[in-house]
Amino acid sequence: MTEALLRIGHRGTGLFREVWRGGGVWLVTALILALLAVLAPAQARLSLGFVIGSLIGTAPYLVLSIAVAAYATASGADNLIARVFAGSPLVMIAVAAAFGGLSPFCSCGVIPLIAALLTMGVPLSGVMAFWLASPVIDPSMFVLTSGLLGFEFALAKTLAAVGLGLFGGYATHALMRIGFLGEPLRPGVGNGGCGASAIRTPSAVAWAFWSEPERRARFARAAGSATLFLVKWLSLAFLLESLMLAYVPQEWIALALGGSGLVPIVTATLVGVPAYLNGYAALPLVSGLIEQGMAPGAGLAFLVAGGVTSLPAAIAVFALVRRPVFALYIVLALAGSLASGFLYQAWL
Repeated sequence: MTEALLRIGHRGTGLFREVWRGGGVWLVTALILALLAVLAPAQARLSLGFVIGSLIGTAPYLVLSIAVAAYATASGADNLIARVFAGSPLVMIAVAAAFGGLSPFCSCGVIPLIAALLTMGVPLSGVMAFWLASPVIDPSMFVLTSGLLGFEFALAKTLAAVGLGLFGGYATHALMRIGFLGEPLRPGVGNGGCGASAIRTPSAVAWAFWSEPERRARFARAAGSATLFLVKWLSLAFLLESLMLAYVPQEWIALALGGSGLVPIVTATLVGVPAYLNGYAALPLVSGLIEQGMAPGAGLAFLVAGGVTSLPAAIAVFALVRRPVFALYIVLALAGSLASGFLYQAWL
């Protein structure tokens, strides 16, 4: 990543990253437990047991998701991105949306890649399809979602991700056809970015990576990093879930987010934007909310909207593209999230 792209991609997110860098998440978890130990010792013991038990219960899914993510990194499967954005715009949008639902990129991690694609002249419609679909689901997220919320919910989330990408891509294509959205990037945003080299000079994917020592080392580093990342975030998430189950009255959840119709789904969509911390951390929280009466459609809308428009990602997007593109990104994300939640609830 070039120095210029680093300044753009991380502008506005520096403070957030500094707070959570290193042991920030562990520190917050420890502080909450310490506060509970002083104010409510019994609940502290219950919450700690809840966290440990939940981690043990999700361990098989954690192992599988970590293995999938590390395999994608070690094999170099990101080189397949270069082949996604070729062909006619209508076909490219469909392929980009489907690929986005399978790619292992989070809402913040995809930003530099998007900058590289747009700088290289890839049409905004295809990039928007990939951009919207990518943060919602990936193979490891699918496995964890299945473990915590069920296979049916994970499948609905995957379909929502691809559907959001298709909706956003074709809507952007239509606007471009009538003369809107000329130059998407802000002035001064250059080439480069994480993953850009794979796009410019794609190489073959080493599916049997274990025969190469360097790739085995890459797998080990990726697996270790993913393990620490997931355990620290899930520990905090399970701790918050235990407190939510203990102190948030079920009637409040049922009143605000339960029931049928558009209102709980609209509420969950709007709440998901500022409240969404991390895709893995959100899963057990949504699981707990659904157990307390939250409508499943509202839970899906929360996860989709939060994944695409979480505050750190939105700030990075704002620093990257011109305001009309940013406004379109927000509108498409929220409209698609509402539609996915409502359709899922109606189907149920």
